[in-house]
Amino acid sequence: MLIWTFPVLFVASLGSLYLHLGKNLNQNASQSNEKNHRQALWRKPVLVKGPLGIVSGIELALLIMFIALLVWTLVTYLRRLHTITPKAAAKEGVKVWEMKLFDIALWIGLTGNVCLAFLFYPVARGSSVLPLLGLTSEGSIKYHIWLGHMTMVLFTIHGICYIIDWAVTGNISEMLKWSHSDISNVAGEIALLGGLGLWAATFPQIRRKTFELFFYAHHLYIIFVFFFILHVGIGYTFIMLPGFYLFTVDRYLRFLQSRTSVRLLSARLLPCNVVELNFAKIHGLTYNPTSIMFVNVPSISKLQWHPFTVSSNSNMEPDKISVIIKSEGSWSTKLYQMLSSPIERLDVSIEGPYGPQSNHFLRHDTIVMVSGGSGITPFISIIRELIFRSKISQCKTPDMILIAVFKSSLDLTMLDLLLPITGSRSELSNLKLHIEAYVTKEKEPTTDNSKRVRSILFKPLPTDKPMAPILGPNSWFWLAAIISSSFIMFLILIGIITRFYIYPRDHNKNEFSASTKAVLNVLAICVSIAATASAAVFWNKRQYSREATQVQNIEGQTPLGSPNLRAYNGDRELESLPHQSLAQATKVHYGGRPNLKRMLFERREESVGVLVCGPKKLRHDVAAICSSGLADNLHFESISFSW
Repeated sequence: MLIWTFPVLFVASLGSLYLHLGKNLNQNASQSNEKNHRQALWRKPVLVKGPLGIVSGIELALLIMFIALLVWTLVTYLRRLHTITPKAAAKEGVKVWEMKLFDIALWIGLTGNVCLAFLFYPVARGSSVLPLLGLTSEGSIKYHIWLGHMTMVLFTIHGICYIIDWAVTGNISEMLKWSHSDISNVAGEIALLGGLGLWAATFPQIRRKTFELFFYAHHLYIIFVFFFILHVGIGYTFIMLPGFYLFTVDRYLRFLQSRTSVRLLSARLLPCNVVELNFAKIHGLTYNPTSIMFVNVPSISKLQWHPFTVSSNSNMEPDKISVIIKSEGSWSTKLYQMLSSPIERLDVSIEGPYGPQSNHFLRHDTIVMVSGGSGITPFISIIRELIFRSKISQCKTPDMILIAVFKSSLDLTMLDLLLPITGSRSELSNLKLHIEAYVTKEKEPTTDNSKRVRSILFKPLPTDKPMAPILGPNSWFWLAAIISSSFIMFLILIGIITRFYIYPRDHNKNEFSASTKAVLNVLAICVSIAATASAAVFWNKRQYSREATQVQNIEGQTPLGSPNLRAYNGDRELESLPHQSLAQATKVHYGGRPNLKRMLFERREESVGVLVCGPKKLRHDVAAICSSGLADNLHFESISFSW
């Protein structure tokens, strides 16, 4: 516990306090151009196509180092094979190769524990560890995928080797062994089966076709982790406990946040099967562009949570937060159909938002945003942020070029979402924005006046609450308090249990049931996290409940708080081009695709941020251009992720 668990939790607590102080590890204005240039070189894609996807130089270097760590760990264990002699094997009543196979199986399992130790960090969405490293939860999912594959490969080999050894030595009954004070084989087999079931549903062929199977199968991690702890005992669990501890804290906070029905104010339905949902929020909830939040609609599925990019801006819209959803899968199609019929209220729960700690894209002279279809949604939040900054005197904003690729003219209406529903149509006047829109499936403009953009006003219940940060405006401070106080509480609880329950029965003979001890430790961890996190959430809920009441009172006096929105309610005719203020900045091309190589290489600014979001091929094409070495001023970043 002192070697493996305490240091990581200590760093996580200090990191939360560091972030609370408002410092930023990713964006340092005093950094020299030379240092920024060196960092940009490391971030350039070096692998574009292949099983790993788009990988930057620093990601590839760290991956090679991690694999080297695994190889070194396994080789260090394998060097002990020379100590297995015929005499030692004869003493155990087995052959030399059988004894070596037994030990190799053990050492492969120990190496797999190294992967497991890192597995949960990328999916602890609200943890301070990722922001400290300049990472976001959605951008770190690929690391979780890599670690998951390595973990399951090693653990599967570990289990198969043991089964082979037991079979050839006539000890197959070992598979049914549940030791009182040692390794429990049955628990290990259950953990492996749970892991294999989870692993099988993660492969792209299954995940893309049946997302629901992937989603539900992933809950097998509970069985996997619980029986893993019973298998190895609590003592060796401490090597993987820090990551799982931080994940458990984050998961419980998300559970508490999801218990509240959020106040859904309005929706915009576009004829291209896109819907924008607008929720009420308190002013204390702030977030950066490209943030995401998870949405649950119980009337569609009580268990399914889907991530969507936040399109609103917390500076421009302090009392509202919005997401844009493209009707593509079964869940989003049901949502669009539900909103297309008369409806007064929709019960919705939210987790998040989660996003970067800084507006890192502001460091560039020019931002080129390349989107495909619904991939335009994260760029809407960036454009709205720059609209806000363009109004501030002495605030320099980078030039922006949006290259948007759509299939049909109907999709052009998504450009109308660049401005908030209550925004002024003149807000683009101070912004240096140029839009190049490409319609690939049509060779000339088409207008279908039978289809309209619909705006819906909902009638929330008094019990529907405006969105608020689960830990209040000082969330990093409270997270540090939860991590530190829960760990102290765990130590106190396990000390009491050891002194007054285990010791009177065992008297330090190490004969107490290993499984019972593991279960008691797991219960102590869960109770400690639940108690401290619940207390922090309850305290903060009392603090911001007054502001939430004020928001509801304002809505009651002025529906949705905006006369502009009242006038906007209802249907309006579809425009084949975006609104006039946007049309002046927009050039539409029909029947072709953009020449991305030419358009990117034409940029001569010193620093050009190239952001891409959309289909896999589009992201790979842009990454290949930026990594070609023909233009050092292009800095690539992919915003897409694979949930």
